[in-house]
Amino acid sequence: MKYFRLSFLLIFLVVSCKTVQKTSQIEAPKSTKIVLKNTKDIQGGMWIPSLLAGMNESEMQQLGSKMTAEDIYSVNKSSLKDAVVLFNGGCTSEVISPSGLLLTNHHCGYGAIQSHSSVNHDYLKNGFWAMNKSEELSNPGMTVTFIVRMDDVTKAVFNGVSDTMDEASKTKQIQQNILKIAKNAQKETWQNAYVKSFYKGNQYLLIVTEVFKDIRLVGAPPSSIGKFGADTDNWMWPRHTGDFSIFRIYANAENKPAEYSENNVPYKPKHYLPISLDGVKEGDFTLVFGFPGRTNEYLPSVAVNQIVNVLNPAKIKIRANALKIVDSFMRKDESIKIKYASKYASIANYWKKWIGEDQGIKKSKGIEKKQALEKEFSKEVKAKDLVGYKSILSDFEQLYKEIEKVALARDYWIEVAYRNVELLNSTFKAFQLEQAYNRGGVAAFERRRASVLKSFKGKYKNYSAEVDKPVFEKLVGLYAKNVPAEYVPDNIKQNDMATLATAIYATTKLTSLKGAEELLTGSPEEVIKKLNEDSAYVFGKELHTLFYNTIEPTYQQLNLKITAVQKEYMKALMQVFPNKRFFPDANGTLRVTYGQVKGYSPRDAVYYEPVSHLKGVMEKYIPGDYEFDVSKKLQQLYKSKNFGQYGENGKMPVDFLGTNHTTGGNSGSPAIDAKGNLIGLNFDRVWEGTMSDYNYDAAICRNIMVDIRYVLFIIDKYAGATNLIDEMTLVHPKQKVTH
Repeated sequence: MKYFRLSFLLIFLVVSCKTVQKTSQIEAPKSTKIVLKNTKDIQGGMWIPSLLAGMNESEMQQLGSKMTAEDIYSVNKSSLKDAVVLFNGGCTSEVISPSGLLLTNHHCGYGAIQSHSSVNHDYLKNGFWAMNKSEELSNPGMTVTFIVRMDDVTKAVFNGVSDTMDEASKTKQIQQNILKIAKNAQKETWQNAYVKSFYKGNQYLLIVTEVFKDIRLVGAPPSSIGKFGADTDNWMWPRHTGDFSIFRIYANAENKPAEYSENNVPYKPKHYLPISLDGVKEGDFTLVFGFPGRTNEYLPSVAVNQIVNVLNPAKIKIRANALKIVDSFMRKDESIKIKYASKYASIANYWKKWIGEDQGIKKSKGIEKKQALEKEFSKEVKAKDLVGYKSILSDFEQLYKEIEKVALARDYWIEVAYRNVELLNSTFKAFQLEQAYNRGGVAAFERRRASVLKSFKGKYKNYSAEVDKPVFEKLVGLYAKNVPAEYVPDNIKQNDMATLATAIYATTKLTSLKGAEELLTGSPEEVIKKLNEDSAYVFGKELHTLFYNTIEPTYQQLNLKITAVQKEYMKALMQVFPNKRFFPDANGTLRVTYGQVKGYSPRDAVYYEPVSHLKGVMEKYIPGDYEFDVSKKLQQLYKSKNFGQYGENGKMPVDFLGTNHTTGGNSGSPAIDAKGNLIGLNFDRVWEGTMSDYNYDAAICRNIMVDIRYVLFIIDKYAGATNLIDEMTLVHPKQKVTH
């Protein structure tokens, strides 16, 4: 049998990595000085920081910025980019002291906080504060990544590629060029370099980075502050969450990246962010700097329609059922609550996001807007006789019709077999082990076995078969009922789910670390024999085999065609509408998004103010509730109004809204004022605006940020960690007085 040589991560990256490339390319956005009368016309966009000079710089200044493009991004001097890092591969963080102190979200540090927690030392419940550097806790495997520079290498990537070449030859030449560019990049020995695609494969940038590997936990508020409102308030406004945690970067004696060592010292940054104590008001300029993960602003209407009406509803249903089951166990068992806290939050996060996304697209008529753009596009293509673009929209229609069933099956496999049924995830890892042996022999098997065993040690620490069994029963049942028949394996079709689950969980060894290690002990042949005699593995193998032999190859064949058309559509849009603004979709690279502090009206006769206060925390307070409990100390601070220098007019600000265009990956991003000072910490979006990944609408799309003064208040007045406050540079930029 033929299997795709893809890790699960690569499955998700395949859209960007395997795009069919053509020799045609777009030019980088031109630097032009413009003046727009309506500032809502310049809201939205995730801009490449190395290309801000000109149009973006002018727009930012119209919104109130006092910074130049070089203040934000420079390779010749320290700039804001030198204080912003990719945090542990999925969030953003910022340096806030000359001793490498890092600020990010509580939910970004949640896994690390959890890993240091136990029933006796529950840092999730009680918080954690290092009162000196010796108390800071190491986090093996955690990294932060600085961007050294970003260079446009588009011409070099397309070198030797011609229109006479077939698509396979073009792709091969482009990949060879990319490898050569990265290998020959000018960099220091400790730095890394890679090439990333922008504008759907029409532009390429070389990105040079530094990765630090000794990152230590310094401080975290209790979940009653850092996760206040939990899943009920997630994606909602008004919000009252102190979503922050603090880490520190350590380096070797030369201030270079190094593995963890007791001899390492706090990192001395090129730049760190001063912190403003002046607060925000409606209309203030805001710049959010970070690593947004993924957007698809330029999808055709047929694609968005499929997402809203077919794919999202399926994923929402799967996760809703998983969450209901897990929640029932968490509420009655404290140890399970600790084990599943991070997993539950992860599942719930995008479940709720997809619900808001669908509602937002429908409310803002996002599909209709795209249809109107496509109608205008077709009109212009016909008028200008752009023959090469005439079939783009009809090609999309046909391809999305063809891919719908397999895309649904693929999402079901991801949500059921990989994400939400933990036993099936274990069988998938074991399945990869068997395939590694089949493809690469003993050496490949041993490498994979070491990786799988390492992952199992972390996995089973927070696993309960008692919780997982009913999840298996419910979700596999949904798979059997809702996936197109040609993508459902026989062992699911022919079984009663309750009976099947009972039999598998009673006999498999993959419900415990001890059992899993027993299965994976021995020669490759012995391990594979034992696996194929295990009830869970036999069941999972049939599911995974169908995925790799049928679902994934069929999906990728169609998706490859779609991405080729999407690339042409991106180029065509910019050519047909030269006066419209186009930014490259988010792809995990460093971006700037600018806007203003602003409230919004979610529905008729309702207007949300842009700033929330500690008073709202007390209004939501429910004694003993795991989402809305409030500690006695915070209540006392509120009653006595002991807000120190962080309060304003007798109130303690907590969170605020902005029009910045953000997405997943922007969690932890610094919110920066007009002069380059830290004013907040991005952590969420409003529910009505979660559709901004596909359809940014300045009227209702808002990002949510923790007011930096609330962060300081918690550190100082609540935790008493004044040692951390002393490290920071606190300023009054509006008053022009420094403390």
